[in-house]
Amino acid sequence: MDSPDCSFERAAVARGARFVAGVDEAGRGPLAGPVTAAAVVLDLDCVPDGIHDSKLLPAERRAALAAELAACATVAVAHASVEEIDALNILAATELAMCRAVAALPVPPCHLLIDGNRVPQALPCAAEAVVGGDGRVLSIAAASIAAKVARDAIMVELAQQYPGYGWETNKGYGSKSHIAALQDLGVTPHHRRSFAPVHNILYQGKSVSL
Repeated sequence: MDSPDCSFERAAVARGARFVAGVDEAGRGPLAGPVTAAAVVLDLDCVPDGIHDSKLLPAERRAALAAELAACATVAVAHASVEEIDALNILAATELAMCRAVAALPVPPCHLLIDGNRVPQALPCAAEAVVGGDGRVLSIAAASIAAKVARDAIMVELAQQYPGYGWETNKGYGSKSHIAALQDLGVTPHHRRSFAPVHNILYQGKSVSL
């Protein structure tokens, strides 16, 4: 398995960028909870070992790496709410969360490396999209870890407030048990009403949990 490297960051530095941030998101697909984005500026002389696409790492390793990144890199995390997802659509809400994460960095970045094939509008500096960036670019992989760990923590906390949906394990994704709970327990304020499985249950006139 190839590991991400810092060639994109070093190329941007060679072009004159002083602070290069990787940007990635977590939570585009779930039926519940916010979409979360992170922006990370790595110190290329002090990069934790084992950074990779968060989806390829066990939860314990992700958490340990997130803690290491918080200590040796510049990390900002931001969210777009369920209400914003439903009002804007998930793609626009994801880009909003990315822009918020970039804006929250304590040092203004000079260049951004964005996971995916789109560059959000309203970014404060030059940016390039990198398809499969979380598996190719170190700072994007770092951002994928920071975003995933932050969002998972939110879902575990929400699971305590709304037991029965399995958010502590499914993190809001549409697992069979989550769908069954939606049908049995109804829709919570943290469900994305614009997503078809939730919309369909509401449309069928099922009860709504307040």
